[in-house]
Amino acid sequence: MKKSNIIMLIAALLPLGLFLFPLWKITLEAPQYPTPLGMYIHINDFSDANPHDIKNINLMNHYVGMKYIPEAIPEFKIFPLGILITTLIGVIIAFKGNYKWFLYWFILMVVLSTAGLYDFYLWEHDYGHDLDPKAIMKFTNPDGSVMGFQPPLFGTKKILNFTAHSYPRLGAYFLGLGIFSSLIAYKMGKKNYKKG
Repeated sequence: MKKSNIIMLIAALLPLGLFLFPLWKITLEAPQYPTPLGMYIHINDFSDANPHDIKNINLMNHYVGMKYIPEAIPEFKIFPLGILITTLIGVIIAFKGNYKWFLYWFILMVVLSTAGLYDFYLWEHDYGHDLDPKAIMKFTNPDGSVMGFQPPLFGTKKILNFTAHSYPRLGAYFLGLGIFSSLIAYKMGKKNYKKG
C-alpha cells in the first residue's frame, strides 16, 4: 500500500474521534457563579461541564424567555450517521482510489463541516433570539429592540453580566486533522504520480 494511501486511511479514521471526545464547549462566567457554568456539545448529545450545569443554565435562561436546552435535537441522529458514512467512503477510497479521490473526500468533508458549523450557528441564533414574550425578565437594546442572548459561535462575548466562551474541543481537532491529512495524502499522491 502506498504511503499516500496509508495517510488517506488514517485521515478517514480520525473523524471517529468525535464518538470519543466532545466537539465543542460553551462556558458561562459570572460573578454569581464562582465555578463557571458550562456544557459540552458532542456529536450525539449535550453534557454538563460540572454536575447540573445544563439544568442551571436552563433555569437561568427561563427567566429571559430562552428555550430549554433539549436532550435531543435532529442533528444528533444525522451527524453520527454522516461521520460513519464519510469514514466508510474514505476507507474505500484509501484502498481502491487514486490520489484524485483523496481531494474529492477532502472537499466533501470541508463542505459537510462548513454546513455543520452553519447549522450550529443557526441553532445558537434561534436559541438566543426566539424568546418567549411572556418571560419574567425583558431586556432591550439602546434602540429599544429586544436584546438577544446568542452565545458566540467561536470566541468570547459579553452578555449582560456573563462572559460566554465558545471553543472547539478534542473531537473537533480529530475531525480537522483528518480533513487536513487527506489534503496531505492528495499532495503526496500527486507528487508520486508525476514522478512515476
